[in-house]
Amino acid sequence: MKELVQDRLGKMKDLRQRQQLKNLMTGVFLNLVEYQEEMIHKLEQRVFDELEDPGRQYDIYGSICTREDFDPIHEFLYPMLPADVAGSTLDMNRVAQVIRESGEVKLFGLFMEMDTAEILKLVGSGRLFHGQVVTDAGSYRIDIRLSADNVYVQEIERLYHVFLENGIPWRTVNHPYIRKFVDVILTGGEGEPDPHEEIREITVSLEEYDTFRRQDLIPLWNVERLELKNNGFPVPAIDRINYEHVLSLRKTGVEHGYLVHAGEDRDVRYIKRTEQDLTVVTPRAKAAEWEVLKVTRPVEVRLGRQLYRLVSNTRQDSFAGRYAYKQGIAVRAKGEIARIVHSFAAGEGLELDKVDIVEPAAVGADPVTYPLNSFVSDHVRNEESKLVMRLGFRRLEHAEAFPAFISGDLMSFIVSEVQLYFPEYRCVGVWA
Repeated sequence: MKELVQDRLGKMKDLRQRQQLKNLMTGVFLNLVEYQEEMIHKLEQRVFDELEDPGRQYDIYGSICTREDFDPIHEFLYPMLPADVAGSTLDMNRVAQVIRESGEVKLFGLFMEMDTAEILKLVGSGRLFHGQVVTDAGSYRIDIRLSADNVYVQEIERLYHVFLENGIPWRTVNHPYIRKFVDVILTGGEGEPDPHEEIREITVSLEEYDTFRRQDLIPLWNVERLELKNNGFPVPAIDRINYEHVLSLRKTGVEHGYLVHAGEDRDVRYIKRTEQDLTVVTPRAKAAEWEVLKVTRPVEVRLGRQLYRLVSNTRQDSFAGRYAYKQGIAVRAKGEIARIVHSFAAGEGLELDKVDIVEPAAVGADPVTYPLNSFVSDHVRNEESKLVMRLGFRRLEHAEAFPAFISGDLMSFIVSEVQLYFPEYRCVGVWA
């Protein structure tokens, strides 16, 4: 409306009439227009806020850093495995035994800065590489192979079960870096090293893959492990059988997401969250410490070094997205699939081009994507009998796009999320 008034004023040739109209508009009419726009905005915000998005407290962020650059007091990123910070030690006795008598032992881990599909193909080929172990008494030729390091994928699977224990809807974790970690496995060698020799250096050659290898990297995410004590004594629950253990969240921050890990006993009946507290209902009558996973909300970091871009499974905040999340109904249409795909921040740089339903034989032996939720089983449908939903993507070239070597991983994340909406199909992604 303001632009319309400005346009009309600009077309008036009589300056005196223009001044009179301008005074009239600014004195009465524009105040009314601004008040109306403010009321409309408040109404829109009120309708928008009525559709809560509880999942935003449980957005998972991830990245990697070198062991040297790891910040133990980072605002919201923590190591996926705390043991990674200290590094691993090598058993020289076992190394010497493998070189003399054959066998296998892990030497160290590597990060491969390349497409995950190529890494899986390399690992599956069983290709042998060579290297040297240098000790204080000499050097020995060794044979090595690469093996997929699934320890971080297993950590995400444990997080999935904690989500189920707490009654929180599961969302696929987007951490494209963790499947690029491989173990360097010693398979044999030449020579007779003594178990008491001190290792000075271990070198391996991956030949044409040497340019992609990175060492001493640590995967990070925004999940912190806490031990919280009861806020006072447990009180009997309303059923007069269980007890309520109240854990205060004031010191750790009420704006974050919290998940209680029940442990192996599995004696937690249910968990409820209020603004200030977390209540665990259990048959335990005595106060205890509880293992709690804190999903920390990200904040702007003004000081720090980050070699690799931060990624997440967060959704773009929109009314359509919140409404669809609240309804929980999958609309069988390409437009709905496109909405799901483009609702994620990880979809930046990718565009859904086409959707096809094909027979399993039409997919091919080497798909571009891989399932991120393989631990989420479907006990109703037979996997072999499903038709394939093939999603074709195109890369968008712009400055803010993610690095090219994780494009396939981001596509796998999006396809895995679509898979949760359409369990009757087996979803795969390809480049259009």
